[in-house]
Amino acid sequence: MHIPFKTKQRLKRILQQMLLPRVYQKARFSRIQKGKIIFADGHCDTVNASMKDLYNRLKSMGYNPMDLCANYNNMSNVAVGKHVINFMKEYATAEYVFISDYFLPVASCKKRKETKVIQLWHAGGMLKKMGYDAVDDLKGEGKANPTKNYDLVTTSAPVCEEVWANAWHISKEKVRALGIARTDKYYSKKWNQKNINRFYREYPEAKGKKICIYAPSFEGNASKPYDTGLESGILDIFKKLEDEWYVVVKLHPHMQARYPQYNCSMASEELFAVADLLITDYSSIIFDYMIYRKPFVLYAPGLEEYKKNRGFYLEYESLPGIVTKSTEELYECMSTNKWKTDAKALDECFKKYMGSCDGKSIDRIIEACGLKKEER
Repeated sequence: MHIPFKTKQRLKRILQQMLLPRVYQKARFSRIQKGKIIFADGHCDTVNASMKDLYNRLKSMGYNPMDLCANYNNMSNVAVGKHVINFMKEYATAEYVFISDYFLPVASCKKRKETKVIQLWHAGGMLKKMGYDAVDDLKGEGKANPTKNYDLVTTSAPVCEEVWANAWHISKEKVRALGIARTDKYYSKKWNQKNINRFYREYPEAKGKKICIYAPSFEGNASKPYDTGLESGILDIFKKLEDEWYVVVKLHPHMQARYPQYNCSMASEELFAVADLLITDYSSIIFDYMIYRKPFVLYAPGLEEYKKNRGFYLEYESLPGIVTKSTEELYECMSTNKWKTDAKALDECFKKYMGSCDGKSIDRIIEACGLKKEER
């Protein structure tokens, strides 16, 4: 049964403002359970890439973290309701809750001070506006403030701290440039080689060609995503270049349902080591990719409209990648050496926006949380 968007929002507000707080208050009569850790998300079936490495580290330290992640888009309203109610019951006695995206149940009540909520935000660097700085980011959330219970937010560099605090209406003391947890593995030669080997097993026809990853973001909001670039004729350009380039289209998870024909089984970060070039539009993927100090091209045919509707925290054209706004410009860039980026400019940009992502982010996050090896 299809439920209109406005009706969904009203039901969501009733759940958040009335039912969930009552569930939490009833469950909080039990004591906080020392060492109880929850990883939660409403966009994936299990702990996602932004949290997985920290999750595994905590398990290796003797903790038994709970995986309370689920993809609400693939669930009935009843199933979603059961999941968030169960979360609230566990939340009431947890010592730590880790999230990596907006997860509104966390903010549906006044939480206990003994419970710490840590936001491992999934995006590094700072590019497009977000939170309360963006028109669409928190649209439809009504009076809900999804960030009000955050105790710690991790970012990729000191330059991001004030921006995050302002965008989410939280104190700057809660935002710390500890690094992005998932980026630690990018420094592993073993992990990178495993991904390279897997890529050529899955795409043997790519051998002998330059490898390009096309990873656009999405426009609009998560409930109605679209991508101007993907529908602009860019695939025709890739076809013309197929003797020299092998292109893999890797979509943002929110876009997969709309474009099911592009189904790359490897995660974005698993493609970095094999790529010669990354093409994107407004995605923060460029900042993760900068760790590899490889060239990227920005393909943004709707740039001026995007600036007007969403906006950026930095000058888009100042990024160390060629900006193309038409398929003709992109073709010229890829068919010549214009796509190659100045190495010094790449390194300087990395240090400014990703400087805390040095392979030791998880160590700093664990220390900041006061987590220690469990006595068994």
